[in-house]
Amino acid sequence: MTDMLKVEKLAKSFTLHTQGGTTIPVFEDINFSMQAGDCIGLTGESGSGKSTFMRMLYANYLCASGSVNVFHDGRWVDITTATPHDILEIRKVTMGYVSQFLRVIPRVSTLDIVAEPLTTLGASEEAAKDKARQLLSRLNIPERLWSLSPLTFSGGEQQRVNIARGFIADYPIMLLDEPTASLDAGNRQTVLDLIEEAKERGSAILGIFHDQAARDAVCTDFFDVTKHRIEYDG
Repeated sequence: MTDMLKVEKLAKSFTLHTQGGTTIPVFEDINFSMQAGDCIGLTGESGSGKSTFMRMLYANYLCASGSVNVFHDGRWVDITTATPHDILEIRKVTMGYVSQFLRVIPRVSTLDIVAEPLTTLGASEEAAKDKARQLLSRLNIPERLWSLSPLTFSGGEQQRVNIARGFIADYPIMLLDEPTASLDAGNRQTVLDLIEEAKERGSAILGIFHDQAARDAVCTDFFDVTKHRIEYDG
């Protein structure tokens, strides 16, 4: 199978600039890899750093040391040293990220928000909107809401819009931060179906699932971040 992501000797710390520059270590010596078709579940207690680790992989957080190599456009790119341009290209083409929160521009319609990642990749506006309509329908977002900004929606509706946007492009690597949280049984199953479809087309998926049944249903392996956690006693 094809390697898609390789993490070597990764470490993370936070510096508290408002408290005299105190440095709090978080992780050390993380080694981790994913291949095409994998779905790996991040495990560990609440507050153990699962979301922090995921943000490190997406280059939202700087790493203290180590490397995060992503197979992008036929070559390996270390995002810990990559240029901002390369990171934006990786996010555009190679690595999708479904966070817990929907961040959108006010007054932009739900349909346009979901379709945007696909048009950015070069799809026609109509093709992108057609796929957006399919996903919004599968995730039970009423058609009467598609022309409205999702900022007016309920939390569950916003979450489903976020999932539709995350799955509209066939990203080779996907990071999913609690994609089934707070969903009813029907929509939860739809998300699990989308994950299975992504696995079948060869996406490498890393997910945080607090729902153990959902985690067990789709994950091919697990990675416990607490084994690399540093307890701070300062």
